[in-house]
Amino acid sequence: MPTLGLGVYMNEECAEACKVAIQNGYRMIDGARVGVGKSGVKREDIFITSKVFHADYTYDGTMAALKDSLANLGSCKSSYYDLYLTHSAIGGKDARLAAYRALLDGKASGMIKSVGVSNYSAKHIEEIHEAGLEMPVVNQVELHPFCQQKPIVEYCSKNNIIVQAYSPLVRGAFDNPVIQELSAKYSKDPAQILIRWSLQRGFVPLPKSSQPERIISNGQVFGWNIESTDMAKLDALDRGKDGAITWNPVDVE
Repeated sequence: MPTLGLGVYMNEECAEACKVAIQNGYRMIDGARVGVGKSGVKREDIFITSKVFHADYTYDGTMAALKDSLANLGSCKSSYYDLYLTHSAIGGKDARLAAYRALLDGKASGMIKSVGVSNYSAKHIEEIHEAGLEMPVVNQVELHPFCQQKPIVEYCSKNNIIVQAYSPLVRGAFDNPVIQELSAKYSKDPAQILIRWSLQRGFVPLPKSSQPERIISNGQVFGWNIESTDMAKLDALDRGKDGAITWNPVDVE
């Protein structure tokens, strides 16, 4: 799995965003069904992720959603996804497990390479463990210096689950003095500082943008490091759940 991916908006700009990203070195696209086939890069060299939403959380509903998304991968003409996730823990234990079992069967039949979850707390993943099912390889959650999801990250680390960070750019809220200070110090834009923080914490960030120049600059986050004292400044910004900027439904029953 690549260490950096592009999160995409499912709109008319998606195809072009995917094309720009892949042609500028990105090798993971989160949520893409179009645009990949136009990039000029071989399918096997691109890591594609998608999700099943809680409205489809039955076994048959999840399997139908998986088949539909494969059929709609556009000009990529792919017969598989590299990673498929349950989108959230909404729906209750039985529904979550039914959807997850369907994805595991999708993996067994070759439609999926790996299965993961999104917006799951430790208790939701423990349900999978207690059911005797294969553990997810990924948990994708909102994650940035203001909402660091420490209990979830600790659990995933102990269980060898990769943490993918969505909304790593706090939706462009870059006016924090620490972010501005480090942006000036390292001569990097605020988005690059936030993405680099995520990488150095061991996460897999998924910055979203539909603007070609932003997609390119968001990928220019390698070959330099944030010093440990400055990482500590960013770490100190954590506000726990109060720092979330999206729905962050990790505590649902």
